[in-house]
Amino acid sequence: MSATTFFGGGEGRGRGLPSLAVFVGASYLVAIAGSAAASDAGALYSSLERPPWAPPPWLFAPVWTVLYGMIGVSAWLVWRRAGWDARTALLWWWAQLVLNALWTPLFFGARQYGLAFLDICLLLLAVVVTMVLFWRAHRAASLVLAPYALWVAFASALNLNLWMNNA
Repeated sequence: MSATTFFGGGEGRGRGLPSLAVFVGASYLVAIAGSAAASDAGALYSSLERPPWAPPPWLFAPVWTVLYGMIGVSAWLVWRRAGWDARTALLWWWAQLVLNALWTPLFFGARQYGLAFLDICLLLLAVVVTMVLFWRAHRAASLVLAPYALWVAFASALNLNLWMNNA
């Protein structure tokens, strides 16, 4: 597969690097908002009763840094290929980003583990729907979201465990 095939040729007006910056930038704004909403997240996470399979606190930042970049690139690939014809898929992409942004303040800021679990379940659903819709527009863009979906599924199980063990 060539780079042109993967990145989806047919770049339309406004679908080049500036739009990549918008999609990736929006993803990283969610990360920045999350870290601002929970400045003591590491300490809180360390204080919780965690299962043996829980990742160490230091692992979350590098994993999310990579995932947020991939989330942005996936939307850009769809936008670049389909533009406004993919508006439903892109609306789902924005919806999952909003749900993603809500989780950190719910879990770490408000310590509402049950509401955070509901949010992350809705997030996982939105990511899967986004992947299905992206598949129709740009298969590689859908596959770029696969690690994100797997991480959110894992995080959902972890959230449930933390809620049950720390309520």
